[in-house]
Amino acid sequence: MRLDEYCTFDAIDLAALVRKGEVTPRELCERALEGVEKVNPRLNSVVETYPDVLERVDRESPPAGPLCGVPFFLKDIGPMEKGRRYEMGSRLLEGYVAPFDTDLTLRFRAAGLLNLGRTPCPEMGYTITTESLLYGTTHNPWNPEHVAGGSSSGAGASVAAGVVPISHANDGGGSIRIPASINGLVGLKTSRGRVPQGPLLNDISGFLFSDLVVSRSVRDTAAALDAVQGPGIGEAFEIAPPSEPYLEAIARPPGALRIGFCAGAWGPVAPTPDVARGVEAVARTCESLGHRLTPVECPFDFEAFFESFLTIWYGGIPADLDAMAHEVGRKIDSSTVEPIVLAAYERGHRITAPQWMRALGKVNELTRTFGALYQGCDLLLTPTLATPPPRLGRHHLHRTDVDPDAFFRELFHIIPYTPIANATGLPAISLPLATSDDGLPVGIHFMAPFGREDRLLALAAALEEALPWRERRPDIHVAA
Repeated sequence: MRLDEYCTFDAIDLAALVRKGEVTPRELCERALEGVEKVNPRLNSVVETYPDVLERVDRESPPAGPLCGVPFFLKDIGPMEKGRRYEMGSRLLEGYVAPFDTDLTLRFRAAGLLNLGRTPCPEMGYTITTESLLYGTTHNPWNPEHVAGGSSSGAGASVAAGVVPISHANDGGGSIRIPASINGLVGLKTSRGRVPQGPLLNDISGFLFSDLVVSRSVRDTAAALDAVQGPGIGEAFEIAPPSEPYLEAIARPPGALRIGFCAGAWGPVAPTPDVARGVEAVARTCESLGHRLTPVECPFDFEAFFESFLTIWYGGIPADLDAMAHEVGRKIDSSTVEPIVLAAYERGHRITAPQWMRALGKVNELTRTFGALYQGCDLLLTPTLATPPPRLGRHHLHRTDVDPDAFFRELFHIIPYTPIANATGLPAISLPLATSDDGLPVGIHFMAPFGREDRLLALAAALEEALPWRERRPDIHVAA
């Protein structure tokens, strides 16, 4: 199989070819590594590859699982693979080697995915671009002067450029959906508890976070979720399982849905005109598919949410960084941590327990507000970002001209829509359904009631058929 053939298949198609014996896992891995060699000098979307995987797949029987033999990358934050480096984009952890496999890593492996390397992220995943002191800059394959989205920058750029059809990503404020939007991909953030985060995180320490993938097809995302969903060992609570496999849910129309949509201001933030036009066009498409669209306004106090989200975020940083520093025997200072993160760490030490608890109370109010909203609609439609993909050079974590409050406020004016799903635990998806005035991808965001990933994916599949995106390719691509 040639590289220009390999990149036309999604993960499900590649796995089918492996099962039929028409291609071997080694061939697929070789094509992926060839793709890295071709585009990574311009993208910096992969920080390390594992050629030893080729030797292993030669020795072993073809992997079982629904995605057998498909090349894949792990983002360098979240799930760990034993014996591989795990640095979270930070000089603090530089050279650290994972001592064990995390639950999700084992599930990806059981699905048949072959992890070929690590994709970069900004330090600790704290911004929307990878321009780090450890990894350097990851570029957008549609226009290398723009960000590749964060924090799953490398995953988004690698999948968009055809290196792999699917790649791990995770989301604590939009970090699956933001790179999906910016790179023209599918990005699903699942309901809280749908995908295991053990043994390192739980429903308290990791309640903002969700892991899954970015992909080029809705069915690949559905297949990945089928493969990894469900509680891990020792989970504090168990979310109700889906009533049927997600791949079955996307095989039929979603029915007539009531969709609330907002193409205007979201709190103090108004989307750019081209982004607003994209939302309105998708709303019209949804109407043409038989859904009922109703305009809605931002249903919550944006400023109160911003302050609460930052309080929760800041409050968790000291414990995380202190644990990392203890693990590797390093100090937390300007030689190991980038300026914005270091300032946030210092800010976090000033968060009191009552402040943190009050912030959790505000999040509870927000969760109830959205619960009430979904009494009158089935889905909420907004942009994924308020702007087209930003340019490089401004949103990195080694800025010294702003304090962390001002830095994160600036980010929230680009990503006002995505953190809501993290705070409330609701599922949300970004789909590549629009473009900016200068031809860059613009994601459209749908958020559903708790536990209704099936509804999101069914609508996504219908929109993928109505507004197909699979043939669109960025300028920097393995087949170019």
